[in-house]
Amino acid sequence: MVSIAVLLMLLSAALASNAAAVRVGLTRIHSNPDVTATEFVRDALHRDMHRHARFTRKLASSEGLTVAAPTRKDLPNGGEYLMTLSIGTPPLSYSAIADTGSDLIWTQCAPCGSQCFKQPGPLYNPASSTTFGVLPCNSSTSMCAALAGPSPPPGCSCMYNQTYGTGWTAGIQNLETFTFGSTPADQARVPGIAFGCSNASSDDWNGSSGLVGLGRGSMSLVSQLGAGMFSYCLTPFQDTNSTSTLLLGPSAALNGTGVRSTPFVASPSKAPMSTYYYLNLTGISVGTTALSIPPNTFALGADGTGGLIIDSGTTITSLVDAAYQHVRAAVLSLVTLPLADGSDSTGLDLCFGLPSDTSTPPAMPSLTFHFDGADMVLPAENYMISGSGVWCLAMRNQTVGAMSTLGNYQQQNIHLLYDVRKETLSFAPAKCSACAPGQRQPDLPLRLPFLALMVKEVRLGGRWLLFARLDQVTCVKLLLPSEIPSNDNLLPAISVAREAAPIPSDLMACGASSSGL
Repeated sequence: MVSIAVLLMLLSAALASNAAAVRVGLTRIHSNPDVTATEFVRDALHRDMHRHARFTRKLASSEGLTVAAPTRKDLPNGGEYLMTLSIGTPPLSYSAIADTGSDLIWTQCAPCGSQCFKQPGPLYNPASSTTFGVLPCNSSTSMCAALAGPSPPPGCSCMYNQTYGTGWTAGIQNLETFTFGSTPADQARVPGIAFGCSNASSDDWNGSSGLVGLGRGSMSLVSQLGAGMFSYCLTPFQDTNSTSTLLLGPSAALNGTGVRSTPFVASPSKAPMSTYYYLNLTGISVGTTALSIPPNTFALGADGTGGLIIDSGTTITSLVDAAYQHVRAAVLSLVTLPLADGSDSTGLDLCFGLPSDTSTPPAMPSLTFHFDGADMVLPAENYMISGSGVWCLAMRNQTVGAMSTLGNYQQQNIHLLYDVRKETLSFAPAKCSACAPGQRQPDLPLRLPFLALMVKEVRLGGRWLLFARLDQVTCVKLLLPSEIPSNDNLLPAISVAREAAPIPSDLMACGASSSGL
């Protein structure tokens, strides 16, 4: 499997109480360029199985049941998204897995003994930071709040031992100032963030220095920032160099004709299900054929069983077996290539043999997830994966427990908005590696053809504000009159140049000449 990793870096101004937003650039990283795509898929699948087994064991233990789950130590390369931020004063940069399926923010801390894993940068040392503080164990962001009571003893601190599908970590919760931003002009410092200072962990964290929870709970970064919404746009699975953007705050709003929205399903009150973002998946189609999946296959039970979640920490989508078998049969009926055993190389169930490692797979219709009020249409590259001479269905059946998961492989090239206040997920197809929303690009010439949405006079040095739609991404550039291209697409826009119009919320800078914005 190709390791999908994302580096999250703040690109713009400081976080304000009600209006500003944190903008975070996403960069996909390969942790090992010598590992093949199929090996990355295999390793990510093992990690996903660990992860789902943890979900299921947690649910089963709360009901007093015993559930058998396949487990295996993960290999070095998985499919996470890595978030780069800075901690402490002076700021120390570190990378962490961005996970919508959990809440705790943590990093390894010095001193750290023999149970620490190798990480890309130096360990954070609380003794070297002037802004380090102790988190009272009765704080609302403490994992021990329910046990501490209203009057905990002086100096009480919360020790944790957190288990994930990818491994475990243990330490003490504290407070610290976090810095987002790649340059001094872009940086925003946010004090008083509760985080975990880990001094013992398993060794399978795949090139990160910790994890940032983006779930629904009070400990998550989303909740602590008070960011009522956040969005991201994940670059293609095979693209190792491009960047995209994650936004936290009001600027994450997603508008446009191609945007679809579906309500979140209310999460169960029990942990860890209370952290997850559940969706109401009502059906699946392959091409124009609706699959005969039984009604309520993805329904969330009153006891917390079943349902479907969207999770950035899982790579491969898993579907409850009653649905997976219909998807598998539909794909099998459309492909004329010979079947191949890809279980060793990929861990996937349905694979076909390609004539050679460099062969182009045949054309396939789109696959559509029918959510409540919104259809998510996936092109073939979002549900099929090729490598090492095989071409496989990038999904698996969920036989251990009944919860299904929409993984990050299926989310590539889709701009997703989590509006946690309005309880909706919005999404639209996008070219995430071309020009990510909110991300300032290098000074590049504006290439034609393009569709100009409007040209508006800006009373700053006689410039004109140009909005263009490039591969479903809205961008903006300030132009001198002499720089406006002579192009028929611009004529209708110029005729309404003096009309007021709102700046699109998925704004991005087409080039460095936009510095006056």
